[in-house]
Formats: sequence, C-alpha cells, structure tokens
Amino acid sequence: MKKRIILVVGTRPNFVKVTQFKKIANKYPELDLKIVHTGQHYDEKMSNIFLKQFNIEVDYFLGISNASANSLIGEIIIKLEKIVTDFKPHLLLCVGDVNSTLAAAICANKLNIKLGHIESGLRSLDRAMPEEINRILTDELSDICFVTEKSGLQNLKNIGKTNSQIAFVGNTMIDTLVHFTKEIEASPILEEIQQKKGTYILVTMHRPRNVDSKEALLKIIDLFKNIAPKNNIVFSIHPRTKNSFIKFNLYSQLSKIKNLTIIAPQNYFSFQKLIKYAFCVITDSGGIQEETTFLQVPCITLRENTERPSTINEGTNILMSFDTEKIESVISDISEGKSKKGSIPELWDGNATERVLRKISEFLI
Repeated sequence: MKKRIILVVGTRPNFVKVTQFKKIANKYPELDLKIVHTGQHYDEKMSNIFLKQFNIEVDYFLGISNASANSLIGEIIIKLEKIVTDFKPHLLLCVGDVNSTLAAAICANKLNIKLGHIESGLRSLDRAMPEEINRILTDELSDICFVTEKSGLQNLKNIGKTNSQIAFVGNTMIDTLVHFTKEIEASPILEEIQQKKGTYILVTMHRPRNVDSKEALLKIIDLFKNIAPKNNIVFSIHPRTKNSFIKFNLYSQLSKIKNLTIIAPQNYFSFQKLIKYAFCVITDSGGIQEETTFLQVPCITLRENTERPSTINEGTNILMSFDTEKIESVISDISEGKSKKGSIPELWDGNATERVLRKISEFLI
C-alpha cells in the first residue's frame, strides 16, 4: 500500500524549498505525495511566477482570504481539514516558519496525523518575531524534524526531541539553486537594469523594525546617500517597504538618490543572478543569508539576531545592527579584500530533498 503524504506550502520562500519534491518522490513508488498551496502568497510576483518557473504542480489550492494572522491560520486549518479527511495522509509535511506552517502543524496534530517539519530547529531566540513562535510551536508538534544546519540539532534536543525524531538532511533551498543553475545564468536581468557583474550592492529590506516607521526609512535613505557616491546600489523593493515609503511621503526623496536603481520584486532566476554577481548584499532576509553563503557572496544582515548561525560561523554573513558608519566600514573592508572568506555548510550540496524523502520512506514503514 502506498504511503500518502501531504506537503503544505503557502509563501514564496516555501516554494523555493520544495521544487524537487515531486520529481524525486517519483523515484519512490511506495510514496504518493500531494502538494497543498494555502494561498498565503497569491499574486503574480509573490506566487504565480515562482510556481510557473519551478514547474511546481499544485494538487490542492485553499484560496484563503487576505486577513489577519488569526483569521488566516483558522481558515487554513478548516480548509486543510477537509483535504486531510478525504486524502487520509500518513504524514503531513510543513515547511519553514510562516503562518501556513503553524496552521498545517495544528491541523495535523488535531487530526492525529504524523507531522514532519522541513527546516526544523532554527532559532533566533527572539520571541518578538512571529516566525520564532511559529518555529517553536511547529517543532513541538512534529514527529520528525528535518534539520538544515547543525545548530538545529542541539536546539531540538533542548526541547526533548530524540535522535530518532531528528534527521540532519541539509538545505532543500540549496537544491533549487543547484538544479536551476543554467536558468539563473540565462537571466537577462543585469542587462535590463544596466549593471555589470561585481560592481553593485544589492539591497533588500522588509522586516517591520527596518521599514515600518519614518525613522527607520530615514535611516535607509541616509545609508544610501552615504554609500552611493562610491557604489552603485540596486534596491529590490518589497511591496511592504514601498508602501511604507509612500505612506511617509519619502518615496520621492528615495528615488532621487544618485547611483540608486530601484527595482520591483524579481522572479527567482533573475533575483538569484543579482545575488550571484553582487559586490555584496545588504538585507534583513532569512533565506538570502543562506543563498549568499552558498554563492560565496559577502552579506551584511541588518538584524539583532539570526536563526541561521551557520551563515555567520561558516558562511559569508555578517550580522550587525543598523549603523551607517559600521556598514560603510564593512563595505570598505570588502572592497579591500579584507572580508571573511566563508565556506559552504555541511550537506548543502543539492541532495537534501533526496535525503528527506529517503528518511520519510523509512519512517513510514
């Protein structure tokens, strides 16, 4: 009898982590894997274009409404319950740390379905982050925890997970980078925005602390004005960030900065090419810390903490508070060849999805 699996995704970062699952699941005739898309991100730039590029076949689409976190989680649980009841999976897999992740975990728990968590064990130790609460609760409910980096192993043991519940598999997001190397290289984005390889700083900002107040936005403008005389800047502006600049009547001031190119969110292939050929990256993203580490591109992460310490301990990532002078100093070090030389963490080799499914096959016997 085939073992039935439901894989739940909901956001753009989730999609990047599951691109190889259906293809590799086909190698396991004993597994029947279906993908459920909650619809947490569902528009052309944040969802559709990624699904099309990755050729991800979605089996069920929940079509949730754009509501508060509580309403969103509740709606997912209700709609997912019907699919689980009909399909009767032996395992439900959830990904990452978004609201769709937590909703799927609660649904599995209440329906007495075994739960697997991909990207398990990551911790920022900052409970003010909604994602941290999602990670903690999802890991507590999980029967099997798939770990991307070694810090996750100890974090899971600290909450009482046994060795049989923990699988160190590597990073499925890196599988996507490896698999789509040719498509990334073929992107014409550098020509489109008139940038040369290795000559620009790529910037992304979207976390509330960095973009939700006028004071925070003025700090971004000040940073750009200080580094623009010596550096081209490519600012991939998140819709949340753009709306904030407009709300506080600062977008015009931002757009007038010399040597600053503002671009809309890009498809996956284009954005990865921008990362690959950047002089350095400035971000507050989680996943970009990992992508820059794998691509060996210097990364400055403007946060007080990170749930991905391997990118600092082993990779190219530098974690720091938003201090313009310190950021300028790091950029200067990078330009003078003084930046740290990172290495690629263990098992970030493009085969993590294979290890996940192999473990699931063994787990469900």
